Amino acid sequence: MIHETALVQASQIGKDTSIWQYVVVLPKAKIGTNTNICSHCFIENDVRIGNNVTIKCGVQVWDGITIEDDVFVGPNVTFTNDLYPRSKQYAGDWVKTKIEQGASIGANATIIAGVTIGKYAMIGAGSVLTKSIAPYTLWYGNPAVQKGYITASGAILRLDLLDNKTKEQYKLVDGVPRLL
Repeated sequence: MIHETALVQASQIGKDTSIWQYVVVLPKAKIGTNTNICSHCFIENDVRIGNNVTIKCGVQVWDGITIEDDVFVGPNVTFTNDLYPRSKQYAGDWVKTKIEQGASIGANATIIAGVTIGKYAMIGAGSVLTKSIAPYTLWYGNPAVQKGYITASGAILRLDLLDNKTKEQYKLVDGVPRLL
């Protein structure tokens, strides 16, 4: 479904993808299946968006950004793609940013160019992420710092890998939290 007020020039958009009102998608962008792009978003040319992705209102996804499958991008998240911006001086190649499978980025977070957000990692609302982060980690603050771990199913674990909610203890196995 493409809303009548959206300006979608891209031809590579997967089945069952919804693009809502006042979204602009430039011609070379690639968007997967079953993805939801909410109102007032802008998607540039050198952008890859996977399957089952949700991008909430007010997000601009600039050249050089890859968003893998099952990612959640909260409202008004700010991505950057130029580490040293100057008016009317354009980078030859944009700095690449990668959001890996299953990651979640909270509302109003700022993601500095060139970082990788690991699989199933979570960035808290309002955070400023200035460096790449490992999979299954929880980060928030300004600048964002690691505050814990998170499982693929969304259980939040303290830094000592204890689930405060269930009191279950986890251990890291190859960087992935596993229940003891």
